[in-house]
Amino acid sequence: MTPWPPDLVGTPTISVIERAIERQRLSHSLLLHGDDLETLVLVAHAIADRLLNPTEMPAVGAIARATPASAREKNLPGTAPVAAPHHFPPEQHPDCYALRPAGKMRLISAEATRDLIGRVQVSASVSSRKVAIIHEADRMHVTAANVFLKTLEEPPANTTLLLLTTRPYALLPTIRSRTLHFRFPTAFASEAATKEGWPAWREDYRAWLGRLADDMTDKTTIADHVFTIYGLVARFSAVLDLATAEIWKQQKEKLPAELDDDEQVAIETGIANGVRSRLFAEIEQTTRAFAFSRLTKVESAPTRRAFVAAIAQLEHDAGLLRLNLNESAALENFLLSSLRIWAKR
Repeated sequence: MTPWPPDLVGTPTISVIERAIERQRLSHSLLLHGDDLETLVLVAHAIADRLLNPTEMPAVGAIARATPASAREKNLPGTAPVAAPHHFPPEQHPDCYALRPAGKMRLISAEATRDLIGRVQVSASVSSRKVAIIHEADRMHVTAANVFLKTLEEPPANTTLLLLTTRPYALLPTIRSRTLHFRFPTAFASEAATKEGWPAWREDYRAWLGRLADDMTDKTTIADHVFTIYGLVARFSAVLDLATAEIWKQQKEKLPAELDDDEQVAIETGIANGVRSRLFAEIEQTTRAFAFSRLTKVESAPTRRAFVAAIAQLEHDAGLLRLNLNESAALENFLLSSLRIWAKR
């Protein structure tokens, strides 16, 4: 059985979902949201596995005696689940469908959405249920969202719809109102955090902040700081490319063979976006740790103001990444702003 993300095992949210699955009372439409798409995918696969591959296989006679014939024929909710003779991983299960962004614009089209709806309308192949996973649901074109809304209003029998997003506020309010919401924190440390070069990058960034706070006396010093900025930007890009390539290589092996090139491009782009978001989050943590270490040594109003301004600038520049601003440009802007902010403190 597909495991839950280790850091989420036993949490109240997972316990609620597990009980609902056991009692066959899970809502037909769930909105899984949080800061990390990889965590959401792991949770979705764990839910799908439990719905599509029941762990217990009652004897055929026991099922027949416990379930009225009319209910068995219609496969109504609440009837005894029938275990499939073979266990399929969610990504390969005939009754598990995925809808993903496609193309360079990374959008979910109305055509792809209609195709998914058509497939979930058909009876399940090997399981008693069907599951549809909508990756990055916030990337739905407005027409696709309206098409999908009709399915939420009249969901197919024995079908669970799992909508995954890191931006729930970007969904139509009518979609949000028709789904049961579960929020998940990042369940594991970023794979990029362990890549060669990233720990050293964070340490050099912290050292640079220390020099900014201690020594801004002449033009030569300022020039050195500027050169450091562009060195950090170049190294950041190298770490991002390496992490994205390695994660994509691992995930590509697990993807269904029928994915077309546009969908693969969209998935790879999504991986890069997820990695850079986590790296920016770790930059924030490093900045916070640096400022706190300063504040614990001496209560400094200028340092406090510089810290608040730096975090606000980082949040602004990280937000621009969602508008497809190049990560190097966003980081460069943040570091140059930091130079001005800490120099004025």
